[in-house]
Amino acid sequence: MARRPPPPVLSPHNRKAVIVNPVTITVGPTGAQTTREMTPYLPITPETIAAEVTSGYAAGASVVSIHFRDADGRPTADLDIARRTVDLIHEGSPILVQVSSGVSTDATLEERLALMELRPRMATLSPCSMTFGSGEFRNPPEFVRRLAGRMGELGIKPELEIYDTGHVAAALRLQEEGLLEGPLQFGIVMGVPGGMAASVDNLVHTVRLLPPDAVWQVIAVGRHNFELAAAAIAMGGNVRTGLEDNIYLSKGELAPGNGPLVARMTEIASAIGRPVATVEETRARLGVQAS
Repeated sequence: MARRPPPPVLSPHNRKAVIVNPVTITVGPTGAQTTREMTPYLPITPETIAAEVTSGYAAGASVVSIHFRDADGRPTADLDIARRTVDLIHEGSPILVQVSSGVSTDATLEERLALMELRPRMATLSPCSMTFGSGEFRNPPEFVRRLAGRMGELGIKPELEIYDTGHVAAALRLQEEGLLEGPLQFGIVMGVPGGMAASVDNLVHTVRLLPPDAVWQVIAVGRHNFELAAAAIAMGGNVRTGLEDNIYLSKGELAPGNGPLVARMTEIASAIGRPVATVEETRARLGVQAS
């Protein structure tokens, strides 16, 4: 298996040579774990979720990773709610929509698979089962193959969500079986109880396991969100933020929505010297089909 070379070390002398590609920022406006008890700024309805996505786009996000909520604020795979939310997002901005196939640890496998019938341009694909906090995130091999196959039939670009290093090898097996086409796109998720810890060492090690032509982003949970994002941006990767991953702008200061979190990411990218990718630049880099 081809190994990615060690990430470059930035210095005032090599910064221009290293930083060549724009950074894609993804916004995760809701997630499945964040609640209104945690933050009053969490959007729940299709209308408020779409408005938050528009705010994130205006601040610099070119992709939204979307979970849907029912009237009580619980994660849902209801296709009517999902379709209305996606339609409203498209009305608000040209942001690329990535549907979460994870939904929640309570969703059935068939409910999760059915969400692909929305035919989004992108969707998440988790290659392995795992402990997820106090629950179990089930991704049995046969279901993963069915999900990957259906994404391929519908022209949906998968983002492979990697919660631990062994998940990389599982994802590459799917490619070997012909269920995934390169270049592969990875989301390296860090800090979820049951997955890999959020550390620069773990990020560097995981990136080294990826194919040389892979596109990747870091998804660090909680207080590590900005810290690991800075490391990923310096390494040439992409980033995700939003109330799904982090509810604080700084210690003790709740983010008053998703836009300010994305704006903070653009500030980090600017400080490191990387421009923020437009929707069209992101589409071209990820190989996402036009609508």
